[in-house]
Amino acid sequence: MWMDRWASLQNLLIYGLSIPIIALNVGLLSLLFHYFRHPLTILSIAAILAFLLNYLVKFLERIRISRSLAVTIVLLLTLTLLILMGITLIPLVINQTIQLSDKIPDWLNSFQSQLEELETVAKRRLPLINLQILANQINASIENLLQLLPFGAVGFAGTLVSILVNAVLVVVLAFYMLLYGDRVWYSLLNLLPEKIRVPLNKSLQLNFHYFFLSQFLLAMFMVASLTPIFLIIRIPFAFLFAVVIGISQLIPFIGATLGIGLVTILLLLQDWWLAIQLAFFSILMQQIKDNLLAPKLLGNFTGLNPIWIFVAILVGFEIAGLLGTLVAIPIAGTIKGTFDVLKKQNSTKSVSRVTIHQEPFEK
Repeated sequence: MWMDRWASLQNLLIYGLSIPIIALNVGLLSLLFHYFRHPLTILSIAAILAFLLNYLVKFLERIRISRSLAVTIVLLLTLTLLILMGITLIPLVINQTIQLSDKIPDWLNSFQSQLEELETVAKRRLPLINLQILANQINASIENLLQLLPFGAVGFAGTLVSILVNAVLVVVLAFYMLLYGDRVWYSLLNLLPEKIRVPLNKSLQLNFHYFFLSQFLLAMFMVASLTPIFLIIRIPFAFLFAVVIGISQLIPFIGATLGIGLVTILLLLQDWWLAIQLAFFSILMQQIKDNLLAPKLLGNFTGLNPIWIFVAILVGFEIAGLLGTLVAIPIAGTIKGTFDVLKKQNSTKSVSRVTIHQEPFEK
C-alpha cells in the first residue's frame, strides 16, 4: 500500500518537474534559433539535401565508384537539374507571380464592387441585417492591401536574389557534407552511450528518409496532377497556383488546407465559379494523395498520435518557424522511436532478471 503511494508520488514529482524543464529548454532553443536563424536554416536545409542525395551516392558506390567521384557526379546532376529548372520552370513561376501582383488590384476592386452590390441587395431584402460595418472593414483592408502591393513587389525582387544566393550556399555546403558529414555525425554520436547511440541513429535515418522523400514525391504529385487540370478548366495562373498547393504539402498536417484555402480565396476575388472548381479538384487530388499514395509511401512509420503530431508542429513553429514545422514530425518520430527501443530493452532485461532469479527455486 505504502509502496504504491510512494511510486505514485515519485511519478508525480518526475512529471511535475519535467514539464517546466521541457518548457525552459523549448524557450532556450527558440532564442538560440532566432539569434542564429540564417546560418542554422542554411545548415538544416543543406543537411536535409545531403541526406537525400546520399542515397544516390550510395547507389553509385555499390557499382564500385569511389565516394569522391560519386559525390561529384551527384553534385553535377543536382546543379544540372537546378539549372534546367532555372531556365524553364522558375522564370514561369516568376512571370506568373508578377502578373498576379498586377492583377490583384483589379480583382480587389471587382470584389469591392460585388460587395457593394451584395450590401444593396441585403438592405432591400433583409432590412434588419446591416452589412455596413463588415463592408467598411473589408474595404479598409482592401485599401491597405492595395497600398502595400508596390512594396511587396520590391520585397519580392530582393527575396528572389536572397533565395538564389542561399541556394548556392546550400548546394556547396551539401557537397561538403556528403564528403565529410559522416565523420562529423559519427563523432557526435560517439559522445552518447551505446544503448542510446544505436537506436537513435537507426530511428533518425528511418524517420528522415521516409518523411522527406515521401513528402517531396507527394508534393511533386500534386503539382504534376493539378497543373493539367487547372489548364483544362482555364484557371488563371494555373502553374503558379499548382506550385503553391504542391509546396504547401511539405508542411505536414495543415499545409494542404492552407495552400488550397489561400489559392481559393485569391481566385474568389475574380470568379467564384472558378474558385469552386479549383477547390473541388484540389481537394479531390488531395484525398487521392492522402488515402491512396501517402499510406504506401509513409505508412505508419512515426507511430505518433495525430494530437501529438499537431503539438509537435506547433512547438516546431514556435522554435524555428516554417523550418520547424518541416522537421517537427521526423524529430518527434525519432524521439519516440528511440524511447520505444530503450523501453523494450529495459523490459527485456527485467524479464531476464526475473527468469534468472526463478530458476534456482524451480530446480
